[in-house]
Parts: sequence; C-alpha cells; structure tokens
Amino acid sequence: MSRYLPDLLGKAGLLLQYSDCAQPDVELRRAAVRSMANLCLSVPGQPYLDESYRNVCFQTFLSILQSSKTPDVDDITFCMLLQNALKGIQSLLNGGKMKLMQTDHLGSLLAVVKKCMFHGLPGLSIEMPPALYPAPLPQYDKRVPVKQEQSELAAFKQTGNRRKKSKGKQKKEEFGEDTKEDLADTGNESTQETDMLKLHTGGVQKSPCSNPRSHALDFAHMRPEKNHLSSHYNNWKRISSSESEYSDAEGGIQSKTRSYQAKVRQGALACFLSAIKSIEKRILYGYWSAFVPDGPGIGSPQSVSLMTIALKDPSPKTRACSLQVLSAILEGSKQFLSVAEDANDHKRAFTPFSVTVASSIRELHRCLLLALVAESSSQTLTQIIKCLANLVSNAPYNRLKPGLLTRVWNQIKPYICHKDVNVRVSSLTLLGAIVSIQAPLPEVQLLLQQPSSSGLNNSGTGTPHRSNSSEQWRKTLRLEGEPPNPEPCWLIRLCISIIVLPREDPCSDSDANFPSGNVYEPSPVRLESLQSDRQVLCITLLLGLNHSENPLVKAAAARALGVYILFSCLRQDVMFVADTANAILNSLHDKSPNVRAKAAWSLGNLTDTLIVNMETMGQSFQEEFSDLLLLKMLRSATEASKDRDKVKSNAVRALGNLLHFLQLYHIRNPRFREAIEESIQALISTVQSEATMKVRWNACYALGNVFKNPALPLGEAPWTTQAYSALCSVVKSCKNFKVRIKSAMALSIPSKRECYGPSEQFCQIWSALVVALQKSEDTEDFLEFKYSASLRTQICQALIHLLSLAKTTDLLFISETLSESGDAIKCCVLQYMKSGVEEDEGETHTNLCEREKAVKGAIEHLGGLEKQLEGKARVRVAAYLEDILTNHVHATQLTEA
Repeated sequence: MSRYLPDLLGKAGLLLQYSDCAQPDVELRRAAVRSMANLCLSVPGQPYLDESYRNVCFQTFLSILQSSKTPDVDDITFCMLLQNALKGIQSLLNGGKMKLMQTDHLGSLLAVVKKCMFHGLPGLSIEMPPALYPAPLPQYDKRVPVKQEQSELAAFKQTGNRRKKSKGKQKKEEFGEDTKEDLADTGNESTQETDMLKLHTGGVQKSPCSNPRSHALDFAHMRPEKNHLSSHYNNWKRISSSESEYSDAEGGIQSKTRSYQAKVRQGALACFLSAIKSIEKRILYGYWSAFVPDGPGIGSPQSVSLMTIALKDPSPKTRACSLQVLSAILEGSKQFLSVAEDANDHKRAFTPFSVTVASSIRELHRCLLLALVAESSSQTLTQIIKCLANLVSNAPYNRLKPGLLTRVWNQIKPYICHKDVNVRVSSLTLLGAIVSIQAPLPEVQLLLQQPSSSGLNNSGTGTPHRSNSSEQWRKTLRLEGEPPNPEPCWLIRLCISIIVLPREDPCSDSDANFPSGNVYEPSPVRLESLQSDRQVLCITLLLGLNHSENPLVKAAAARALGVYILFSCLRQDVMFVADTANAILNSLHDKSPNVRAKAAWSLGNLTDTLIVNMETMGQSFQEEFSDLLLLKMLRSATEASKDRDKVKSNAVRALGNLLHFLQLYHIRNPRFREAIEESIQALISTVQSEATMKVRWNACYALGNVFKNPALPLGEAPWTTQAYSALCSVVKSCKNFKVRIKSAMALSIPSKRECYGPSEQFCQIWSALVVALQKSEDTEDFLEFKYSASLRTQICQALIHLLSLAKTTDLLFISETLSESGDAIKCCVLQYMKSGVEEDEGETHTNLCEREKAVKGAIEHLGGLEKQLEGKARVRVAAYLEDILTNHVHATQLTEA
C-alpha cells in the first residue's frame, strides 16, 4: 500500500485533488475524504503513515471542518463530509500517532471541534474564529441571528410533533434500554438552594419549542403541585425519549437531517476526547474557559460549553459523550483547580484568576446537578454521576464556601437505590469521593450525621426507589440481646448490607414499598468503636471478598484493606498485618489493572505501618514479622514497579519502606541479597525514567527512605553511585519542582560523611545542588513557579548539611565553587535563614532556630577542618558562613528594632 501513497497523498495526489473545496462533484469529494480517513487508520503489524502524509491529511481535514456549507450541498451530504473529516483526525490522534505540539494546530483543531460540537443543535448555532488561544477568560463564540434560530426551531418543532408517534425502537438499537424513571421533585430543597439550580440561558431564543429538555430544566427547579409536574414532564418525555435516528417514513427528511447532525456532534466530541488524551493537561487547561462553563456575568449571556450539550441536546448519546469529555478534562485537574478561592471582597476593580476558577467550579456543580434532575436515560445518568465524582475528587473545597457538597449529597442520595445497577455503583463511588476528601471538612462530618431519610422520603414520583427488603440488613447486624446502640453510621451499614445480603428484589418502581421511617441512623464511628465481633465480621468479609472473581469487588476489597491497616488497633496485630499482606499480594498479581492499582496503594499503606511499628514498637515487631513474607513483599513490589504508572507510583513507595524496614541480618542473608539489589535498581531506573511526575516523586521519596537505613552499605555498595547520580540529574533538570524538592531532600538524608562515598562523588553532589539553586526559577510552567521558594529552602538545607559533614579533601572544591557562585548562594542562604516554613513541603523544613543552629554547627566543623590544613591550602569556607550568619543577625536586630 505504501507504494501508492505518493500517487494518493503526494502534491498532485488524487485524493488531494478530489477532496479539494473546489471539487464540483460533492459525492466524489465526500468519497475522497472518506478514503483519506480510512488511510489514517492504524493497522496492527503494518507501518503507519509518514509524518509528511499525516500533516497533509490533517490540513485537509481541518480545511473541510473550517469550511461553510454552500447552497449546492444538501445538509445530509455536508454532515457526512464533516463526519469523515472528524473520523480522520480522530484516527490521527489515537494511539499517539500525531502529537499536537504546535499552538496553531491545537488552537485550530479546538476551534473546529467546538463549532462541530454544536452543529445542528436545536435552538443554538455559533460561529467560531479560525483558532482558539490559551486564555483565562471565556473566548469568542458568536450566536447566529435570531431569525435563523427561529427557522431552525420551527423545523425542530415539526420534528418533535412527529416524535410523539415514534415507538422509540431506534433508541433501543443505538443506545440500549433507557430508564422510564420520572423527573425527581426537588421540593425538599430550600428556596435558596432551588434558585442555585436555575439555568442561565441568555442568548438562546426561549421559544416554547426551542428545546424539549429546556422545558424540564425550566420547571425542574420549581415546586409545583405533583399533578402539575407530572403532566408537564410527561409531555416533555414523549418528545425527548427517542433517539435522533429515524427513517424517512417515520420522520421525513427533517428527522433524518437531525439524526446526521447528532452524529456530527458525537464525532466532534469523540475527536475532542482523543485530543485530550494526546496533549499535556497543563496545555489543555489553557483552553479551560472555552469548554467549561463559567459563572454568568451580570447582564451578559452565559457562554456555550460542554454543559450546554449535556443540558440541551435531545440525543442521550450525545449528552453522554459531552459528559465523557468533561470527565476527561476534570480527571487530574487537582493542581489546576487548587488555585481556586472564593472572593471575600466583591468590590475589586478586577476579578482574580483564583476567583474565576472558583466561579467555574460552582457553575459546574450547578449545571451537573441540574442535568442530574432532568436526565431520563440511565446510561447518561451514570455519566453525570461519574463526572460529579471526578469534580468532587479534584475541587479544593477547603478554599471554597461550604454548601456545594451538601447539595451534591442531598441530590445523589436517592440514586443509591436506583433500579439500574450502573447508576447505583456510580452513586456509591460519588459518595465515596465525598467522604474521602483529604482535609476533614466539618461539612462532610455533618452530612454523615444526617438522618438517612433526609431528602429521600419527600421525593416526587421520579425519585429512585428502594424495596422493602432494605430493612433486612439492619436486623441482621443486630444480635439477640445486644443493645441497639452504638451503631456505625448509615453509610457504613448500607455498604455492609450490600456486601452481606443478596438483592433478589433490587428496587421497586412504586412508592408503596419505600420505607417511610428512618432507614439509617446517624452514628459516625471509627472501627475501634465497634464491638469485637463486628470488627471480626468486617475483617472476615474483606479478606474473603479479596478473592472475588468480580474485579470491581476485588479492587474495592483491596482498597478497603489498605484503609483498615491504618487503624492503630489493627496495625499492631502482627497476624492481621500478615493476613492483609498476603491478600494484597494476591491482588497485586491480578489480571485487572484496576485491581493491581488498588492493591499497590494498599501495599504502600501497609509498608507505611511497618515503619510506624518499627519506630513505636521497636525491634520486637521486626523479629515477629515473617522473613519469608517480607522477602515475598520485596519481590512483588519490585515486579509491580515495572507495571503501568498507577501501579508503579505506589509500588516504589512500598519498596522504599521495605528497604528502610530491613535489619542487618536480612541484608546479610543470601536469600535477600539479590532481591535488595533488584529493588534498589528498580528505584534508580524509575527516578531516571520518563514516567509521570507522581511516580518519580514517589521514587525520590523512596530513595530517601532507603538512605535512612543504617544497616544498608550506603557509600560502599556499587549502587550508591547510581543512586546519587540519578538524584543529582533530577534536582538539576526535572520540569516538576516538587520532584526536585524531594530529590534534594533525599540527598540531605545520609547522616554520616562516609555514606556519600569518596570526595569526587561528594563534590558532584555539592555541584549539582549549587546548579539546582541557580536554576530554581527556571521554568516554562507558571504552575511550578510557586514551588521555587520551597525548592531553594530545601537545597539550602541540603548544602548546609553537606558542609557540616565535609572532610578536608572536600574543602578545596567547595572553596572554588564559593569563589565562583558565592554571591548567589549567599543571597539564597540569607533568605533561607529568615524565611518561614512553606506550606506545600513543610514537613521537610526546619524552624528558624534549628536553621541557625545548623549553620553554627557547620561553621564550627569547618573551622576545625581548616585548622588541620595549617597552610597547605588556603580555604575560607567557615569565614564565608560566618559572614552570612553575621548579616542575618544584624538584619534580625534591625527588624526587631
């Protein structure tokens, strides 16, 4: 095939000629574009297109997507042309075949993708510039004239009337079984919370026939009588319950056109999803405001975004696609969203970026909750809840005004009893994300204390229901003669009930079977508060479920064991630690990547407890712990460090802890020798690898843990040079400053001079730290700049530590370095002496008194070394430090005065 490519895609290639915009035969042009898109498909075992051909195809597809429909082209043919072009770009992006490195390529692609995302959407059409550019504010999207909108709306009205006669057969074929649940009544919410759920639709024509879904959105937040709500919702549902796929006989040419337009929107969203996977997140977030809703300004319409599709598109499949894309954007957005902060002063002349991001987060909550209430498709509902879970996992709620989580909690509670299993699973995942927020929030604690019936028993007809068997689990956990209290919180008991009891009658469609009383009682407790038989029940369940054939169950069990091992009442029990270790190691070799990732996380937690027990319980715990199990853990963690990044990041953390835990008799044992060498080499290669920054951060942290073990031959073993070399390379050149900070911390851990090896190696470490100090502000990513002060602090601490251990053979090189870069180092050390502790890496820093003490100790040590030299080599390192200390003392006195 490759020999024909010049004739097809060369400068005068047939496909280029036939796909040109000037080609009069539209069908020929469409066939040429389709053929070109097929050439871009990746075929296993065959070489992919050369870069020159990929660029030619990309530009051809882009020009087609940028072009407007001409009068001689009918709507359906134009839609097919757009579909083929989008399919071609998606094929180029899939599998990493084409990287969008150039800003103009990415901006042009995102502009046409956004344009096609709304192609043919009833009641809405936008014009886009040729390219989008990174910007913190909403970007240009021009609405079409109202006259054109009205004509489109009138056409849609005719289609909607025909849909009432449809039996929805096409929907089943394309999208699967949809739920028939009614719209949930939010009458239980306060008026203030209800107002928060209103959709701002400024700029879109509010005609009665503008969009069937908008009717639901308009009255979903009201509190009408039940019959009034039901009659309105049934009318809406008859219009929108069927997918946009109709034959000419069922809906005529307009319905067929709408079907093809929906496919264009779906193709654009699929292309966007591939683009997200092929670019770095830090680049993607430059275009955040172009696709994520922002808080509407006073008197201005809300910009169109992915949530516009999720709320207004008549096709459930398109709505689900938009939510998948939004989930992909939100995944891993924690660092970007961490800058968000609600404004206290609303009278500023400008809006800070932190407030803009906070406003966007609030708008996402509002829109997603509104979509949750209005959605009738189970599969789309699952995507909404998954999207909410991603948002909850990444949003900095400790920097936002409380109330957001309460609204999510109250809205999602009924869906844990939904008749669709995927909705129930995603609802539990969302609740898990809420209670797993890192900083313990008072809002979450109050939510766990809520009566379970809050927000459930006052629901309207559309609320998901629970069968009357839900009381059974409550009775099974209460033993005869046992007092009713204390009981675990309702969420814990619900989870136990789902594990223990088979759900033969999962959920009923009627209100009659829903229990009216309080199903759950508030009693948030820790595992230690449970009676011993309850503890045994929980532990036995988890250890048993760890052998489940269902990967979802097995992954959840592995993660739960990783939480249980942190409880002090369990981690000191050697038998429980051993049982948990064996269960986790079993899951670590599972064929499911998700199970392995959860098991690796739990293994990291388990090895953390080994270190805590070693420090608190002493040698007795180390001697009780099985040597054979320890060796098995070491080998399994080493093997897991070669797995995918989600497994690797925790596997290397576990390796660092295990190597720290080893005693001298382990290291001398021939059975351990090979495993130790392989595990250390795995850490070194991970530090040097191109893995994600989280993996490399954990690897640096792990090497620091290795250096803490005095039993290891640090400084003598051959791997010492490799370990220091890897850390020196990272501290000088890694793009991620937090990884640099952790590598500098690792370099400052060895407590004896002999651990650093010969003078040549010691001087290389010193030189690397000096270079890293000079480059502490060199970054292309503005998000890294905020860590530069923490980096300088850690490097200065490492340099002073090295000076306090230096030998006479090291001083000459150190003196030469200070003569070349002494002024720059002096400024940084003075700043280190007077600066406070940074929040982000605070655990690695010392207080000001300890810093002064460390400098004085280094001066005393260096002074003694310089006396030993007598006149052989004139070095004045101690005087250099004394000068820094004197300047610091004078500056402190002036400040106090």
